[in-house]
Amino acid sequence: MPGQTVGAAERGATRITDRVVAKIASQAAHEALGTVPRDGSAPHATVAVHQGTARVRISVDLEYPCDIGGRCAEVRRQVTQRVKALAGMAVREVVVQVERLHSARTRGEGQGRTR
Repeated sequence: MPGQTVGAAERGATRITDRVVAKIASQAAHEALGTVPRDGSAPHATVAVHQGTARVRISVDLEYPCDIGGRCAEVRRQVTQRVKALAGMAVREVVVQVERLHSARTRGEGQGRTR
């Protein structure tokens, strides 16, 4: 009937898929890092959502030398904040996996050792 309000419990719930949360997490990691190494790849996230909380695993490439621990902490912080803000979902865990370190010194020299 027009003019009737429906209670929240009767309206249903919005379900945000793992894929959407993964895209939010990837974008948040990109924001935290600023730029992707020229020969690197963009951050990639996989997510498991269970009862309104998310567990995130994100793979990143970093320029080297850098504060690896600090960069990973910034990614964790940004992912947690953005998923909460955009999906309204708590993030229980963010695992940051550094896939590759890219050195400006060795770029273009092939694979070798840096002293």
